[in-house]
Amino acid sequence: MSASLYLALVHYPVLNRQGEKICSAITNLDIHDIARSCTTYGTKGFFVVTPSEDQQALAHRVIDHWLTGAGAKFNPDRKRAFEQIQVVNSIQEAISSIDVSRERLGVFATSARRTVDCTSWEKFEKIVYNSEFECILLLFGTASGLHEECFMECDGIICPIYGPTNYNHLSVRSAVAITLDRISGIRRQ
Repeated sequence: MSASLYLALVHYPVLNRQGEKICSAITNLDIHDIARSCTTYGTKGFFVVTPSEDQQALAHRVIDHWLTGAGAKFNPDRKRAFEQIQVVNSIQEAISSIDVSRERLGVFATSARRTVDCTSWEKFEKIVYNSEFECILLLFGTASGLHEECFMECDGIICPIYGPTNYNHLSVRSAVAITLDRISGIRRQ
């Protein structure tokens, strides 16, 4: 049995390039592409996390366009992807929105920065498919990544994504797609 997956795109608290805690801006492309990846890989929910009322209003305008506006008629497939998005104030609100006890919910952060005890991709796939967790919430940071206080909510931090080079600066949209593909359980022959 595999755990149900949820994803949170965190805009606060995240880091700027100087390592300071900030609230980053929502981008239309992130919402679009991540919603489509989540729908393709069957996640149960996609949270956009920001306490900024202005940024929440922007997110709702984008989402509403595809759910009830002209976009819903223009592209029904995009509408389907947008149906699972929830805009929330905090990571804690996202956790509370998932209908499972905290003991049965695993919260895992992603990071481009290597941490001492990060969870390997192989181990994380086993956690998803063979664990005591009923649901797993994956946290993805915007800007220059999640602030350290986010890690206090987590049961683990997944090791960074590396390709064949030492360059490690993926867009969050790409990191989400790669992560979902790595843990999808689908094996190509």
